Amino acid sequence: MTDHLVFLTGKLAKISLEKVLSDISSKNKFTYDVIDIGVNVAALATIKIIIKKIKLDDISKATKIIIPGRCRGNIEELEKFSNKKCLRGPEELKDIPGFLGMQGKDLDLSKYDTKIIGEITEAPNMSIEEILDQAFLYKKDGADIIDIGCLPSTKFDHLSETIQELKNQDFIVSVDSLDTDNLIAGANAGADFLLSLQEKSIWVMDEVDSIPVIIPDYPQEEKNFYKLINKLLKDNKQFIADSILEPINFGFTDSIVRYQNLRKNFPSVEVMMGIGNLTELTHADTAGMNALLFGITSELNINYALCTQVSEHCNKAIIEGNFARRIMYSTKKYSMPPKDISNKLLNLHERKPFPYKTNELKEMWKNVKDKNYRIYVNDDGIHVFNNSNFYTEKDAAEFYQYLDIKNDDGHAYYLGMELARAEIAYQLGKRYDQDELLKWGCSVDISEDDLMRFKTAGHTMRKIKENKKD
Repeated sequence: MTDHLVFLTGKLAKISLEKVLSDISSKNKFTYDVIDIGVNVAALATIKIIIKKIKLDDISKATKIIIPGRCRGNIEELEKFSNKKCLRGPEELKDIPGFLGMQGKDLDLSKYDTKIIGEITEAPNMSIEEILDQAFLYKKDGADIIDIGCLPSTKFDHLSETIQELKNQDFIVSVDSLDTDNLIAGANAGADFLLSLQEKSIWVMDEVDSIPVIIPDYPQEEKNFYKLINKLLKDNKQFIADSILEPINFGFTDSIVRYQNLRKNFPSVEVMMGIGNLTELTHADTAGMNALLFGITSELNINYALCTQVSEHCNKAIIEGNFARRIMYSTKKYSMPPKDISNKLLNLHERKPFPYKTNELKEMWKNVKDKNYRIYVNDDGIHVFNNSNFYTEKDAAEFYQYLDIKNDDGHAYYLGMELARAEIAYQLGKRYDQDELLKWGCSVDISEDDLMRFKTAGHTMRKIKENKKD
């Protein structure tokens, strides 16, 4: 059955929307109607306005109703009124082809096969309450296991109590120390894992029930490390092996090869990779590094990744790892590269930042009938236009000389805020949508409530200006 889509829009966007749909409807095998809901700007429509304006006869043939992407309100109210399936469309007309083409095709990012161990590195210097707070934050960001880090030559008198309280709160816990006394104390308090045992400390396994992560005495000692692994396998011991990831220019490439060798030689052994030696010791944005490292863990079937957030530039390591592992799992499952799956690791850039070319914006300008300023960004710079003028600049401050805002403080504030955001988008190559926050991937946690408050503020500013004009 061919879908018949009814698109609801405003007067200004109707002509452009019809043009976009005429170009794609034959290829996508659907029919459509475009209904003007009686407002100039589609973004100012609300569900209540739509219900008030549309007639049921106009939408009787619809299999789905598409409302403007910036339309506010509960879409379920429209579904109840119309008795039709309703969808909130994209915020830009240029995105409609992708919106229609992707319906039902998004990959499932709910699964992963690498567990994240989030290390609390300063635990001895923190209170139990502070450790719990950080543990809950790590868990929220995606950590499966909370690692309690011990510091050299630092007393940790509340270690056992900390482990017990974390276990009471249903956390899976590991203890990270080279001091065997700390490891045994943590294990006796209920720790699930111990990081890390070497050949000289392997005797701890006979004293406790916790599962150890074993490491070589030196990263390059593959031969002795393999002997230890074989001995533990022969003794039917449970453990996790870690070849140790080394920093760039200190053996990084060789250490990746050692992880590959470890997996080839022991295909069934559980393996951990501690990624902090790369992220913490490289002053570069961590999202790309985490994408690459979790791509390696995906290819090598590495079971655990130890993530640290010590350096300030690494303060999103866990949440980045959380999305990276999900993306890599899905793309491995579907035998495809990790491309066009999610924007969560695109913190500074966008897949398609500039939807409109300058000549297309000037065509749009011909249909503008009011004095409200529209703002767009593309490779040529920042574009601002209304029914009278079209301006293009690369520096947001340059617009002050053109815009009719000198006696309107509120509008000047609004446009200043929007133009500053537009300039950032132009400089970085990010997507800019007027009245919308810039999107920073998983590095900025923006709640739905925050987004709605921001959108409402933008709409209110526009409405105030319209009322003044009237």
